Amino acid sequence: MSLAVRFHDQHVAESRTAFRDAVIAGLRARPRALSPKFFYDRRGSLLFERICRQPEYYLTRTEERILVGAADEIAALAGPESLLVELGSGASRKVRLLLEALRPRRYLGIDISREFLLESTRRLAADYPWLEVHAAWADFSRRLALPEGIAGRRAVAFFPGSSIGNFEPAEAEAFLARLRRMLSPGSGVLIGVDLVKARRVLEAAYNDAAGVTAAFNRNLLVRMRRELGAEVEATAFDHLAFYNAAASRIEMHLVSRHRQAICLAGERFPLAAGERLHTENSCKYSVAGFQALARRAGYAPAAVWTDPQGLFSMHYLATP
Repeated sequence: MSLAVRFHDQHVAESRTAFRDAVIAGLRARPRALSPKFFYDRRGSLLFERICRQPEYYLTRTEERILVGAADEIAALAGPESLLVELGSGASRKVRLLLEALRPRRYLGIDISREFLLESTRRLAADYPWLEVHAAWADFSRRLALPEGIAGRRAVAFFPGSSIGNFEPAEAEAFLARLRRMLSPGSGVLIGVDLVKARRVLEAAYNDAAGVTAAFNRNLLVRMRRELGAEVEATAFDHLAFYNAAASRIEMHLVSRHRQAICLAGERFPLAAGERLHTENSCKYSVAGFQALARRAGYAPAAVWTDPQGLFSMHYLATP
């Protein structure tokens, strides 16, 4: 098997334009908001990998323990020599916990960060010479399509990290329905879902003492300045993350420290002291609540695994 990664450019000849237009729309909105998908330039991706190693951030280590313990059961549900599709592949660390158990014929990593995607998939190709490795530079929140040549095969879509929580519940249901339509009959979705728990545990995870999450949040402004020429100072904003119990979600915001303005593409967006830019939601679920959402999206929940403390869950959803 060749170690070359088969690269599929599905995204972004227009990526900078899309980034600019989305930022302008978000700054015009009330309340102002920026999409979390734009966190993930190369620096943002590296910062997120650091977040995953922070002691307060229970999500990654808990999910990894679940995957290790459930790998053989997951392999039995997935079946032999399937196509393994990782959504938001990042450093592709968690998928390594599955590869030996699943032994898929092909792997496809999909990510919005091109440079980070290529680095991680090249490492996978070198470490697993028996695996045919594909990489798709794509925004899976906007459109979902398997590249030509591997579409139509029985697949397992792997969506770890509770990234589904970045969607509001109705958006998550619509996303999962689109994903189901992309997959062949008999395929499945293996998805990590963070669970509702004590406020202090949730808020600590998004306010780590080392300040890595704060740097990750402000890096969105750094990226706007570098790529779009925005007139904005990241140091003029504070990081804010809190649990909104009524909506069952963590909210992240950037808070203006003083009266100022962001200037972009000939427009000036004034901000009052204390005004917020809403940058991310991370919705939390009960096991039963997420399974009900999955059924509405057209899946049959086939298995669920949780840790002994009930912090996190991993679901296997079967397509009809």
